[in-house]
Amino acid sequence: MPTKVIDKSDEIRFTKMHGIGNDYIYINCLEKMPADLPQLAVEMSDRHFGVGGDGIVLIRPSEVADFKMRMFNNDGSEARMCGNASRCIARYLHDNHLTPNNVINLETLSGIKVLSLNLDTDNEVESVTVDMGEPILNPSKIPADFPGEMMVEQKIHTTHGDMVVTAVSMGNPHCVIFVDKIENVPFDTLGPELEKHPVWPDRANIEFVEIISDTEVRMRVWERGTGETLACGTGACATAVASAITGRTGRDITVHLRGGDLNIKWGEDNHVYMTGSATKVFDGVYKRKC
Repeated sequence: MPTKVIDKSDEIRFTKMHGIGNDYIYINCLEKMPADLPQLAVEMSDRHFGVGGDGIVLIRPSEVADFKMRMFNNDGSEARMCGNASRCIARYLHDNHLTPNNVINLETLSGIKVLSLNLDTDNEVESVTVDMGEPILNPSKIPADFPGEMMVEQKIHTTHGDMVVTAVSMGNPHCVIFVDKIENVPFDTLGPELEKHPVWPDRANIEFVEIISDTEVRMRVWERGTGETLACGTGACATAVASAITGRTGRDITVHLRGGDLNIKWGEDNHVYMTGSATKVFDGVYKRKC
């Protein structure tokens, strides 16, 4: 049965959640779907006049997996997937008794992701591990306008000079830049410029990374369609892959983000596994603007 569309003036029940500070508004759309989703995302995400968040996430039925997610950034653009959001979906489904399973297959625009709940002795969610799949390094599939087989430590020109970048897709395009000190990066100007650089046909998420050791890095992220966020799960995965292929770290690292930490493991099966928290903030009801 297709989900029903409800009138845009209706009240919408939601749950605010975050994955180490990457906060989204989660809407149960298993039975009915709000209208005009891009506009709804802009309205609800406004931190002054709405609920406030990096965007909205819709939990829907799926014909090919247990559930399906759709998500829209706070500028109304649709995103393909989000690692932090997928962990929060797993917790939402568990806490609301929508599935008895501790392993959940989630359909996304970037394929089916496998979510594994890590529970404590009280059956509460301690963390969620997401099989993020295999990294994509072929520029034509990222996509990146680059002629080689991989875009690893290549220079692109910006108004701040040449930047050495590594391109990775984890279902969405990422540009990873290694720096000596994150504090010295002109983040607020370089982030948006790089997001819309001509080398990225569909724009890109930008990660600035400072290496701490073979097992630890610091990362700051500028997300396409959103701006700076406190965390980015796919960005942390792309960072781990870029750090490993450039010989800066091993394949199992902790990524320290402004909102908290993620463990990222690039397995021998070539899949990237992300483990981190998922936190509920509050439930609410949103009255759409007429």
